[in-house]
Amino acid sequence: MIRPATPADVPAIHAMIAELALFEKAPSEAVATVAQLSAALFGSSPAVYAHVAESSDGEVVGYAIWFLNFSTWRGVHGIYLEDLYVRPTARGDGHGKALLRELARLCVERGYARLEWWVLDWNPARAFYESLGASALTEWVPYRVTGPALAALAASSPGDQSI
Repeated sequence: MIRPATPADVPAIHAMIAELALFEKAPSEAVATVAQLSAALFGSSPAVYAHVAESSDGEVVGYAIWFLNFSTWRGVHGIYLEDLYVRPTARGDGHGKALLRELARLCVERGYARLEWWVLDWNPARAFYESLGASALTEWVPYRVTGPALAALAASSPGDQSI
């Protein structure tokens, strides 16, 4: 069963975020707290959303965290899938596909142009995504500014060429 997450799901989602970070070989980078996640998902004006997958006995075994993006070319929103994770013991039971199907349904229902996400190049799930009709974007290179570089950019003055 796929359903929107509730505040009671936050500890399970938080635990699975740690599992995902371990899988992605970056456990020390997952520093978000349960309180931060709860505030982001269920605060006064959330800008991020989550759906969970439940096993037949009601255990939360997977999640999708997503937010809206916008296509200036299409003139409409889309969904950006930040995380998709299903616990190893529940893989192969259709939870991942069901989570993606629900997000695709939301896109179609709301008139959104696309559903997109990033995948590490070594992740074996790429074949699964391609089997659903997803295609890798090979022309676009993601960029990120974080940490000291982010602080330096924010503090720079107009015309500062040192950054």
